[in-house]
Amino acid sequence: MAGPFPGPGGKLRHACIGVGGMGAHDLKQFMAHAGVEIVALCDVDENHLKTAAEMVPGARTYTDWRELLKEERKNIDSVNVTVPDHNHFVIAREAIRRRKHVYCQKPMCHDVKEVRVLTEAAVKAGVITQLGTQVASSDGDRTGVQWIKEQPIGKVKHIYLCSNRPGAIKTYRLEGPRPEQGQEPPANLNWDLWLGTAPERPYAPTIYHPAIWRSWQDFGTGWSGDIGCHIFDAVWKGLGLKAPKTVIAEVQESWKNSPERNSDTWPQGDHITWVFPGNEMTESDELTIEWFDGEFYPPEKVRALFSVENYPAESAMLIGTEGALLIPHGGMPVLLPESKFATYPHPALATRNHYHHFVDACLGGEKTESHFAQSGPMTEAILLGTVAIRVPGQLLEWDPVKMRFPNHPEAEQLLERQYRKGWR
Repeated sequence: MAGPFPGPGGKLRHACIGVGGMGAHDLKQFMAHAGVEIVALCDVDENHLKTAAEMVPGARTYTDWRELLKEERKNIDSVNVTVPDHNHFVIAREAIRRRKHVYCQKPMCHDVKEVRVLTEAAVKAGVITQLGTQVASSDGDRTGVQWIKEQPIGKVKHIYLCSNRPGAIKTYRLEGPRPEQGQEPPANLNWDLWLGTAPERPYAPTIYHPAIWRSWQDFGTGWSGDIGCHIFDAVWKGLGLKAPKTVIAEVQESWKNSPERNSDTWPQGDHITWVFPGNEMTESDELTIEWFDGEFYPPEKVRALFSVENYPAESAMLIGTEGALLIPHGGMPVLLPESKFATYPHPALATRNHYHHFVDACLGGEKTESHFAQSGPMTEAILLGTVAIRVPGQLLEWDPVKMRFPNHPEAEQLLERQYRKGWR
């Protein structure tokens, strides 16, 4: 097990790794828990670090997370990892090696094999973990999970997931290609540490840091890797899904036909289809789940079950033998047709804060909502979709035990990256 819990009346001694953007939000959430003491802060951007330090007077500050984990090894019980995807694994793995509890933003890792290793390491170490799928703790998603388990819509036949957030294409999905010429990074940014495990790339303003890194294969996991962990969560949990049997992806044609783009950036739209083993909750021995984002939308007949015009931009729709269940991202689920289920009871749920639930678990409370043993296999399945995106139109057969594509050895090269020298 991890190190001893704080004693009676003690606090969880916590370090925040990444305090800009989403990291600033995470810091505020941990600060709001009366049982937390923020003892250390880390960020590669001195501007972010300065702002965070002003919020937590007395907290020790670091630019390099490796120094933080070394110097604070006896002073902290837990960390949160809120940095670009490509550095999730190395930070979280080292924290777990030092038997620290870990809250890690989604997706858990950049690559499929990283997820498997991190999941197994967390289970073996016995540390408390939580994936940053905040909505998983909301009344809406938890109600959705319970309704899936209660099966008012009967056996599940097909599932449609989507994230067609207005404006996302323009804001977060660049057309590429990667800039060949860069410039000196600003004095406040340690560019080498920001790159971490990723390939050497020249710094270019407004292209990578602070947020558009998600568009690049070097650093992010695309729209499905980012938001997919949110949309998939209630479905995965409610149905008790296991590793998929196959996965295939359809992508934006202009991206597919542009070598400069498809070797660097993620497409501005994709449609991923997984086939999972069925179970006692599904109509057959196989269950198909489809994902749509960007320019790809669920079929009109599916959206019409709720409303074509007002269909939630980010949601999960489960089609059952006796009806359908729509789970909007961040909203309350709806049983369809609404007239049939008008009196179906809502569960009585205590309000839950995802971050505070992690803290409470670290202090000896109940198991977390999105612990790695559960969210790791889900993340693996989602990231198999990012592999399929890079070999569009190819049906990939997945062997989860050997972690291989028996019918497509070339795609196996995309299950892990070669880290930059010095970061392996």
